Amino acid sequence: MKALIALIDNLLSKFLVLLMGFIVLVVTWQVVTRFLLPTPSSNTEELARFLLIWIGVLGGAYALRTRAHLGIDIMTNKLHGRQKDMLMIGIYLAIILFSTLILVVGGIKLVALTFTLNQISASLGIKMGYIYTVLPLSGSIMIIYSLDVIMDALKGQSPVEEMS
Repeated sequence: MKALIALIDNLLSKFLVLLMGFIVLVVTWQVVTRFLLPTPSSNTEELARFLLIWIGVLGGAYALRTRAHLGIDIMTNKLHGRQKDMLMIGIYLAIILFSTLILVVGGIKLVALTFTLNQISASLGIKMGYIYTVLPLSGSIMIIYSLDVIMDALKGQSPVEEMS
């Protein structure tokens, strides 16, 4: 399981860096064409929106892994040992439930529906199902990360504060 986690960490972090670099280029090109060229680029706004969706949703999975999510840790700071482990297990079981029902199951239904209805983006002509595939992908990653934390808590190992 740790090898799979390390592979996902590596791929996800590099993919997010790639997406961030690409969105910077796209938005820069959009500004350049709007102010310096006679005809502004018509595709960059939609492409930047789709990149932002992917960065936001996959970034949520990455934030879960790195414990960077905003949270209220009054309870977890007061607990120690087995009580803290049990609370962590409960929290991550809730994350698994949400990720499974909303992101994976709901995301798969959304992707299937958009492919069935043949929804196409206005400017780029991309099938919207491809854009929405980030939901079940991110949900699956969150489930794997949550299972890792739960397994560590069950073994009595304190979860790492940062990725190794």
